[in-house]
Amino acid sequence: MRKSQVFLLSIFSGLLSLSAQNTSYWQQHVDYTMDVEMDVKTFQYGGTQKLIYTNNSPDVLNRVYYHLFFNAFQPGSQMDARLQSIKDPDGRMMENGKSRIASLSETDMGYLHVQSLTQDGKPVTFVEEGTILVVDLATPLPSGGKTTLEMEFKGQVPAQIRRSGRNSSEGVALSMSQWYPKLSEYDFEGWHANPYIAREFHGVWGDFDVKLTLDKDYVVGGTGYLQNPQEVGHGYETPGTKVKTKGKTLTWHFKAPNVHDFMWGADPEYIHDTLQMEDGPALHFYYKNDPEILDNWKKLQSKTADAMRFFNKNIGEYPYKQYSVVQGGDGGMEYAMSTLITGKRSFESLVGVMVHELAHSWFQHVLATNESKHEWMDEGFTTFISSLCMNEIMEQGKDNPFEGSYKGYYALVNSGLEKPQATHADRYATNFAYGIAAYSKGAIFLSQLGYIIGQDKLMETVRKYYEDFKFKHPVPNDVKRSAEKISGMELDWYLVDWTQTTNTIDYGIKSVVAEGNKTKVALERIGDMPMPIDLLLAKSDGTQETYYIPLQIMRGEKENPYPSLNRTVAKDWMWAHSVYELIIEVPLDEIQALVIDPSQLMADINGENNVYQPKE
Repeated sequence: MRKSQVFLLSIFSGLLSLSAQNTSYWQQHVDYTMDVEMDVKTFQYGGTQKLIYTNNSPDVLNRVYYHLFFNAFQPGSQMDARLQSIKDPDGRMMENGKSRIASLSETDMGYLHVQSLTQDGKPVTFVEEGTILVVDLATPLPSGGKTTLEMEFKGQVPAQIRRSGRNSSEGVALSMSQWYPKLSEYDFEGWHANPYIAREFHGVWGDFDVKLTLDKDYVVGGTGYLQNPQEVGHGYETPGTKVKTKGKTLTWHFKAPNVHDFMWGADPEYIHDTLQMEDGPALHFYYKNDPEILDNWKKLQSKTADAMRFFNKNIGEYPYKQYSVVQGGDGGMEYAMSTLITGKRSFESLVGVMVHELAHSWFQHVLATNESKHEWMDEGFTTFISSLCMNEIMEQGKDNPFEGSYKGYYALVNSGLEKPQATHADRYATNFAYGIAAYSKGAIFLSQLGYIIGQDKLMETVRKYYEDFKFKHPVPNDVKRSAEKISGMELDWYLVDWTQTTNTIDYGIKSVVAEGNKTKVALERIGDMPMPIDLLLAKSDGTQETYYIPLQIMRGEKENPYPSLNRTVAKDWMWAHSVYELIIEVPLDEIQALVIDPSQLMADINGENNVYQPKE
């Protein structure tokens, strides 16, 4: 048994249903112009890319790097090797216990090759190293300078294995993510030219101008704003008008301002529905004309609008004019203005995956963290806010919407496989440890922060963090500083212990003894990670009150989270002292129970010692 459910107090009813960046901050900028032709019979494509790169760094750059993600889907690639060596490989990438990549034929594998590349008209030297293209510039790019890189490239769409690919298990022809040569990010830490091994991404902020030419029967949707709706039709044209197309192909022209990635999906059987929100963007839905899924995808549309309103209110306004929900991929994956999700699900599962990926539009596609190094900041924060959203829009009625995240974290601690959240995403020994650290422990970072600073202050922190760091590349210290500015507390101890160590929280009620007409309670810190303490007192007359023990290194106190109960603020707990004594002005025989953390938001790994009840 974990903490007694009798004393669980719901503290989320008051949620909104709510640091400026250092002046030395800088980030690079790119402008992509791409013209691509896809052969839907061979799934091979080719095109041109013009990239204007602005060097806002204080450094002179002699080299740049591109990501060539599709090269991962080849036998012997690093992704293939990792898939074969990790203890718990992703089942989507396996067949009969073996790597699906290892058995790809030449016509089923993926590739992305640069055929020519110039800088300001001058040829440059480049070499392909798996999923990374290393480019030595013809002319060094000075600080504050711009340069134009122009290339020709060709690719082959791999069989659907992970995120992108062709002919998915649900019959979607093209899930086109990670499909183009993508410039690597350079920031205050240097280059981030990580090989693609299956984890997620980091990109340069910029503007995309993309033309896609393919068979005219295909419907295309994804990132960006379509520039030629009357030429392509397929549900984009003005209602009531007719579209006449000539030839066997159509060219789709999209523009996407101020994003750091570009995805598209295409299929000749896509239904394309739109829903223009009165108080939000135009929502687009692309899904197969499959009788098994039609009803769920129709009902999904109003729920998408509900979720958009929830996130707008609790994080900040969605900054784009459209959002696309596209059937494709191998589960759910977020992209700029869009997502790829599998569609053959129960209705609640379909809503759940949509909500999670839509939430990533804030926590990753506006707050663009480096997912290789700080994956918990996008996956965890998304899990946190989507849990709240699902609880509201699906009327789940959960007192603790994050219960699943806590269960996952406790399972990780007990497994002995945990690594610090600061571990690089590619360095986790198991997918299990990575997933729990990113999603569950990442969500708890925020839910537990609410326990420390108060729920109102937490939601204020989320909104301030979004306002201060949108369209930037925030790092862990940025969200901590947002919380410090809102709460007035010192929180470095929390950030360090939770994300950079595997220290655990374990507090217990060591002893409860009579002291005259009073009661002396000894509390014990057993785990290495310190925390402030909320202690609930339930008396035999049916009344309740709380005691709050601030942690001294916080240098502050939260407001009473239970305003209907009387609260006594006790002296600070100095964390180095493992035992703390509290005098309660109530006789021992009038105490029915004492409970550490009635909210269950403190991730205490042993709830058994958190409850005192007198023996009968």
